[in-house]
Amino acid sequence: MRRRASTRGATIELARPGQITFLANPRYALLVKQTRATAIVVPEPMECSAIQVVTGNPYYAFTRILVALHGHRQYLRVGISPQAQIHPSATLGTEVSVHPNVTVCEDARIGRGTILYPGVFVGPGTEIGEDCVLLPNVVVYERCQVGNRVLIHAGACIGHDGLGFSTQAGVHHKIPHIARAVIGDDVEIGANASIERGALHDTVIGPGSKIGSVVAIGHGCAWGRIASWWPRPGVAGSTRIGHHCVMAGQVGIAGHLEIGNHVTIAAQSGVSQNIPDGGRVFGTPAFEMTKAVEAAAIYKRLPELRRTLRELERRVAALEQGQPNGAAGRAQMPPPA
Repeated sequence: MRRRASTRGATIELARPGQITFLANPRYALLVKQTRATAIVVPEPMECSAIQVVTGNPYYAFTRILVALHGHRQYLRVGISPQAQIHPSATLGTEVSVHPNVTVCEDARIGRGTILYPGVFVGPGTEIGEDCVLLPNVVVYERCQVGNRVLIHAGACIGHDGLGFSTQAGVHHKIPHIARAVIGDDVEIGANASIERGALHDTVIGPGSKIGSVVAIGHGCAWGRIASWWPRPGVAGSTRIGHHCVMAGQVGIAGHLEIGNHVTIAAQSGVSQNIPDGGRVFGTPAFEMTKAVEAAAIYKRLPELRRTLRELERRVAALEQGQPNGAAGRAQMPPPA
């Protein structure tokens, strides 16, 4: 049954009577008084006309409320479609659902309750765990391993070769990628993300990690558990990333680095050096976030600072020549660059 709009959650600016909203970012605290929502989830009691749900983690509490009101997306179970191509040596668990135009290759194993949407390709010897969902056109190459309760959105590619070549006499020679891509339990992978297989050792994505859309992960990388990547970053091969790390959009990380635990990398940062546990970095090249923010503020003032510097140069030149008010110095100063 379709739920009425009045039962839905909404943002604090757009909420209407009959809806519930939340406050997680102090930037929006002034809007609490103005909200038209019937109820609001807040971190502490506040002045407003809405019914207040006070909790230490408003965003999480609001998430649970949305789940109770709306549930999660329901994935379509169709049994085993006769239009699917399933090799006789493949093994399918109970309650597996295979949509039309799916290919499951030899010796592949599909766990109980998993759903494969149209266009999915599961390579030879690959193992997909239980209660997974692979949405349209997901490709998982040969001998890869996907854990339980993994959600992979449309167009993602798992286990293809990385950019591995040796060069001799100006010619690039491909390095065989003989390792796997291994995805832990409870991982979610965004649309059109790509996770390369390892050349000599497995690429590993730790359990509970969340990977945004259009993310590129190089061969042989290793992620700790519950890491989080926002859309459109990339990490080069053989980089090791600790647990509970957050990488924002368009981050670039060079290869063969060590990124510690609980690290935060701000958007559009370029990381070329190791980062210790708890590091918070920003910028290109990335460095400690507080200093990087200060540097960014200075950068915006560079035209003003340049004019000030030129004026100081003019005055110093005038003093050196013994001219009052810098008149002579002004005449001898070179034009601005």
